[in-house]
Parts: sequence; structure tokens; C-alpha cells
Amino acid sequence: MALRWLLHSACHLVGYPTEEEKRKENEGDPNGEVKRGLCPSNNLKEPCSGFQMPLHYPRYTKQEYESMEEWKVELLLKQYGLSIKGSVDEKRAFAMGAFLWP
Repeated sequence: MALRWLLHSACHLVGYPTEEEKRKENEGDPNGEVKRGLCPSNNLKEPCSGFQMPLHYPRYTKQEYESMEEWKVELLLKQYGLSIKGSVDEKRAFAMGAFLWP
């Protein structure tokens, strides 16, 4: 009994759904398919996400980062799912630290 409680608590903390939660998610679904993470308008039953990782690593030089306009730095960070609050110089420094190889 204690082991079951421990496992249930651990799964709850990690975020795994319990059998009861899975049943609640699938209520009203005639096929019994899991709906978690699927786009409602997507008939292909593929996972849906607002973020897609770009295929290529940015290839800017240090000089290009230093002269880059604010909107371009913000767009670059946004493409990689990064949201940095601060001044333009702080955003540039973060981008250089994240994308420039030593």
C-alpha cells in the first residue's frame, strides 16, 4: 500500500498521467485514442506545438551580432524559443554567448 502511494506521488510530481486521468481525457472519444498533445484541427493525429526548432544553427560573426538591429536580434532569439528581457545590448550579449563558438 505504501509503495503504491509512493509511486502514485512520484508519477504525479513528474507529470505522468494516472489511469484515472487517462480515462477522463478519453471520455466521449469513441475510438479511445489519447488526445493529449494533438491539434484539434489536425486530422492526421500528429503532435501539435507552437515551437519548431530551426534546422540550421545561426552563422553570424561577432561583428554581425554587434551591428545587428534590435528587431533582428529579437527575431533570432524567438526562432530558437528564447525570450530574453533586457536592453538590446543584453540581448546581443546573450545571442553571442549562445550561438558563437569559442
